[in-house]
Formats: sequence, C-alpha cells, structure tokens
Amino acid sequence: METENTVSEASAGAERPTNTDEFKKVKSKKSSRKRKVEDGAMDTEQPVARKRPEFPPISGDKLKGGSDEMRKVPVPSHRYTPLKENWLKIFTPIVEHLHLQVRFNLKTRNVEIKTCKETEDISSLTRATDFVKAFVLGFQVEDALALIRLDELFLETFDVTDVKPLKGDHLSRAIGRIAGKGGKTKFTIENVTRTRIVLADTKIHILGSFQNIKMARTAICNLILGSPPSKVYGNIRAVASRVAERF
Repeated sequence: METENTVSEASAGAERPTNTDEFKKVKSKKSSRKRKVEDGAMDTEQPVARKRPEFPPISGDKLKGGSDEMRKVPVPSHRYTPLKENWLKIFTPIVEHLHLQVRFNLKTRNVEIKTCKETEDISSLTRATDFVKAFVLGFQVEDALALIRLDELFLETFDVTDVKPLKGDHLSRAIGRIAGKGGKTKFTIENVTRTRIVLADTKIHILGSFQNIKMARTAICNLILGSPPSKVYGNIRAVASRVAERF
C-alpha cells in the first residue's frame, strides 16, 4: 500500500508544471510623476491662478440693440368695453412701474407696448405683454397684475376638444361639469389649486404657477372625461395636501 501511495505522489508531482519562465514581470501602474516623488524628487510645479475677465455692466440701451422694441396684443370685439373701463388700471402699472409706453391703436384694434429710454429691465416688456394678454383673455385686472409682480406665474390655454372630441350636447354637458352649479366646481378647483380659471366657450385659460396649473389641468381633464365632481374634489385635495407637505 505504501509503495502504491509513493508512486501516485511521484506521478502527481511529475504532472505539475515546473517551468518558472512562464511568469512575466508586471509593470507598475504608478505614473512616472508619482515615482519621482516617491524616489525623493521635489514636485515644484504649482497651478497658475487664472484671473477672471472683468467686464463692465451693459446698459439697457445696448441690451436692446440700440432700437426700441414693440409688442402688439390684439383685442377681440367683446373686450373693448372692459378695456375702456379698466384702462387706467392697466395703464398705471405699465407706465409707472415698468417704465414702458402703451397705447390702444383704434385702427388696428391692438394694444401696443413699446420700450423707451427710461426702460431699465428689458424683460419688463414681456411681463407687460403677458399682463395685457391675461386681461384680454378674461381675467380680472387684480389677478392679471400678479404676472407683473411675480416671476413664477404662467398662462396656459387649451380646448375642451383637445382632451376628448365632443360635439353638440355632449360638449355642452362637459363645459357644464367644469363650471358646476353657479360656478361651484370652478371656484372649488381655483381655491384648492390656487389658480384662476376662465371658461370662454370651449377654451379654458388657467393662470398660476407650473405645479398648480398641472393640478388644475388634471382635474379639468377628468371632468371632461366624465368623472363625477366629488371624485375630482377628493383627488385634487389629496394632491394639494401632498404638495403642501413637501414644502
């Protein structure tokens, strides 16, 4: 038995590779710079501090390109009378606070807003245009003024038929579901989502922040698709409470 074990061990030893030439020397992955530092060489290279270019502030005239800009807002016929009655409320913030020029062109039926030498911020022209557009679409002057005072407000418009192609009585019922009895449903959506909504025939205009417009739009789309108002109330209240907890 012992002789058999010694024979098997000897044969196993013969099978093992004995060549040491197969092992190759692996190169070190350290960079030459690190090796120099380790060997005792001093690294005298220091990062050169770059100076930022300093440019003088650009004046408002140069931003405008040297010429005055003008925007036109068309006014439909059914908004002539409200525009005439509230003209002083529209004129005052545009001229006194935004330092712009404004007039109503009787020939073209457009409200024309123009920059001048006193205009300090070039973005005020866009704010004034959005303010007049919101009033023309049917919002109250007090609500539309928020577009001038706040930066994070937007206007969104869509059609009832964009959500679902409805005709005849089906379209009328969808608009009635959005408004509710005496405007109750519309007022509830406005209060919960902190937006302002205008129903103009089949057009729906929403004024508010991006997140609030999204909540109001979802609620209105659910009403158009046929959801009962009680279910829509519960959904928007749940979403509004979640958003309030985040902030």
